[in-house]
Amino acid sequence: MRKHKNTIQVVAFTVVILACPFFLDAYWIDVINNIGLYAVLALSLNFIVGYTGLFHMGHAAFFAVGAYATGILNTSYDIPIVLLLPVSGLAAALFAYLVARPIIHLRGDYLLIVTIAIVEIVRIALVNDIFGLTGGSNGIFGISRPDFYFFDIRTPHQFFYYIWAFLALSVLLFYNLEKSRYVRALNYIKNDEVAAEGSGVNVDHLKLTAFVLGAFWAGMVGNIYASKMTLISPASFSFWESVILFVIVILGGSGSIRGVILGAFLIIGLPEIFRQFAGARMLVFGGAMVAMMVFRPQGFLPPLPRKYPVHKIQPGEKTL
Repeated sequence: MRKHKNTIQVVAFTVVILACPFFLDAYWIDVINNIGLYAVLALSLNFIVGYTGLFHMGHAAFFAVGAYATGILNTSYDIPIVLLLPVSGLAAALFAYLVARPIIHLRGDYLLIVTIAIVEIVRIALVNDIFGLTGGSNGIFGISRPDFYFFDIRTPHQFFYYIWAFLALSVLLFYNLEKSRYVRALNYIKNDEVAAEGSGVNVDHLKLTAFVLGAFWAGMVGNIYASKMTLISPASFSFWESVILFVIVILGGSGSIRGVILGAFLIIGLPEIFRQFAGARMLVFGGAMVAMMVFRPQGFLPPLPRKYPVHKIQPGEKTL
């Protein structure tokens, strides 16, 4: 019954989203495109925070590495944007491995502080035009749009299908990963790291792979963002972006795919609807976080409880 209800909800949501380009103008389509980008970014952060339970607030650093890898390679060597999609992901994953390897043993607030420092270090390095590649405060201009043999993406309506197709692929990937033994091991670490380690789980290795996989997906989002904007600068990858992503995961429901998508709609979409109150955004974020921690600490749509098949012992059957 629950599976049937979930299927109806997914179909209804898909129909509503696909109908948007026929009823909304370019401005609101661009808003929905931003919701889609932040939803994918939040899903990649959810892999680290929601599944593994790591306090990570430096996700914008991986996003930035993917975007700048795309910008540098595209503008310097004229490599097509679409071909750079996996390259940007690999660049972010390699960076995540290098910075997370020495700190992966840290826990709680200590890890949180270090990840905040990482995103600030990346931003400062970009501003200082490291190796003469990042363009300093002005960033990189003239990044190409995605081109396919049969379809060139230029307008917000065309980007709509590109971004939301990528979001659908991401949801499918993470939904299937949720059922895997790997994510079950990550959840074990989240619930009781000491017990997981005592049971033979390689805690540091699994936490490191979670960082790398989450960074890989964030790097690919950086590729899409760079091609959508055609210019990137350090101001687009500040600590505030990491805060937004963290809030999306926590408010929506840590460890829940549907909760993360709802959180992206609330955090990215609502400020556009209530633009006249944009000056009170920090106050609203703070109040919402306090209210959620008090009244609904699990988030708006927490992950559904797992159901495992029950084996009925037959008469005469031997048991351990």
